[in-house]
Amino acid sequence: MILKQILTARFATKVTIAGGAIYVAYDSGLLGDGKEGSVTLGRAKAAIPPAVEEWVKYFGFELPATPKIEFSPLDAWNSGVQKSIHALSVAPSTVSDYTKQGLKYVKDLTK
Repeated sequence: MILKQILTARFATKVTIAGGAIYVAYDSGLLGDGKEGSVTLGRAKAAIPPAVEEWVKYFGFELPATPKIEFSPLDAWNSGVQKSIHALSVAPSTVSDYTKQGLKYVKDLTK
């Protein structure tokens, strides 16, 4: 009985954390279109370095320099959407081909 309560509490905690992360991502614009993602990434790039500097001063240790990464959410979003739509458009013919190959393989096994 106690184990069930512990597992339920763990599950509830995980769901709450995941839900909070999704809410923050949605509220900040990360789940919107590519332009919203670009704006949000720009805001994050502007806000994170001062916060890190403040924490470094507070804790008294030095962090290594961060590498420069050029990433365009707009391009990544469009590329991901295009690949997903392409996969969905060829799915019926691909499934048909795999079914034919599977049936041929089973027929060859039963000979």
